[in-house]
Amino acid sequence: MKLVFASNNLNKIKEMQLLLPSSIQILSLESIGCNEEIPETATSIEGNAILKANYVTSNYGYNCFADDTGLEVEALNGEPGVYSARYAGENSTANENMHKLLSKLKYETNRKANFKTVICLNLKGKQYLFPGIINGKITKEKFGTNGFGYDPIFVADSFDKTFAELTIEEKSSISHRGLSVKQLVEFCTNL
Repeated sequence: MKLVFASNNLNKIKEMQLLLPSSIQILSLESIGCNEEIPETATSIEGNAILKANYVTSNYGYNCFADDTGLEVEALNGEPGVYSARYAGENSTANENMHKLLSKLKYETNRKANFKTVICLNLKGKQYLFPGIINGKITKEKFGTNGFGYDPIFVADSFDKTFAELTIEEKSSISHRGLSVKQLVEFCTNL
């Protein structure tokens, strides 16, 4: 089965290829000639995943899947949430986003947070959603050099290392994206 993965994020594509069985071949946006940034204007993580999948299906005609992910911090009423990638501003880096988040939590004792991924699959004219959530907490400083985004400041429940201190295989086996992809794989292999 060939599916377009509606992303140009090389880290996400690499992680996704590790998670999917060889029976599912990923085509990147670049490989189908889609070089534009797909607008993420929805007010929810689910909404952004749907927007991206629908954009590819409508404009290119492919079966595809798209994901959106957000970090939701309890003490900040769910921030940064849907704005996770641009928390410190429109073209902010991961370090700038983490710095803003850590600054906002500087005097906060409640460090509970969760990572949420929703995958939207458009397949043969139908749409399916696969959510994955991992609970954890935000550290007070960055640890580790693996991963991307907020990985250096997020520790999953019952772990003592940040996502950035885990190998990509360890992270993928427990992560929000891993949980979401597992549902996608089960669905596709049972077709």
